[in-house]
Amino acid sequence: MRTLIALVAAALLSVPGARAAGTGGAVDVAVAANFIAAARAVAAGFERAGGDRVRLSFGSTGNLYAQIRNGAPFAVFLSADARRPRLLEAAGLAVPGTRFTYALGRLVLWSADPGLIRGSGAVLRSGRFRHLAIADPRTAPYGSAARAVLERLGLWRRMRPRLVIGENIAQAFQFVASGNAELGFVALSELPSAHGPHPGSRWRVPQRLYPPIRQQAVLLRRAADDPAARAFLAYLRGPAARRAIRAHGYGLPAPARGGPGRG
Repeated sequence: MRTLIALVAAALLSVPGARAAGTGGAVDVAVAANFIAAARAVAAGFERAGGDRVRLSFGSTGNLYAQIRNGAPFAVFLSADARRPRLLEAAGLAVPGTRFTYALGRLVLWSADPGLIRGSGAVLRSGRFRHLAIADPRTAPYGSAARAVLERLGLWRRMRPRLVIGENIAQAFQFVASGNAELGFVALSELPSAHGPHPGSRWRVPQRLYPPIRQQAVLLRRAADDPAARAFLAYLRGPAARRAIRAHGYGLPAPARGGPGRG
């Protein structure tokens, strides 16, 4: 009888979204700021599917990484890059073999002014603006990508006096939305509608101008034996979460053999 119960429990944990009986509590997830709306949608879907409650904490990838290094009690880290999860794995703070790419970020030059950006990045050379918002390149992968674009275009030094730097990509978006900067590099997922009409003007930056933004998830060491955290990561790799992620303006890694969403 005990063997049968153990087998049933194992089968439940292998199903994305299922939770172990009696675990209760919640899954604490550190989430990169660009992924706020998508993370809320994924967490809600996980809970509807029978998973434990998910508590989301948002911040720049660099700041969340520092908090984890200093003992912050997160179970899962949804980073906006691949570098920090790799570093946590190397430092023994993440569970080996649990790291995977859950989304591919897309960078956009955006202005709330419908006439400022005319389908290309030419406005950057025009001088028709005073301030350009970007996320902090030192801590935010989208900020690092924005710097890479400006360097590739030969504009980094010229733009530096005009930069308004946000702690994370969400703050950079707010600088533009509030009018504190006439335009800025933001995540496609931050725009009011990623795929349809929305206020303002934009230039979807060609991906050849910046390194791929591979957003990776990893199970943290303190949650190595937590079935609810593992179930959340399994759900994140599954079809329902992938649909939500795509709907919020992200690209998706190709499903690898042996399960969707690895890479």
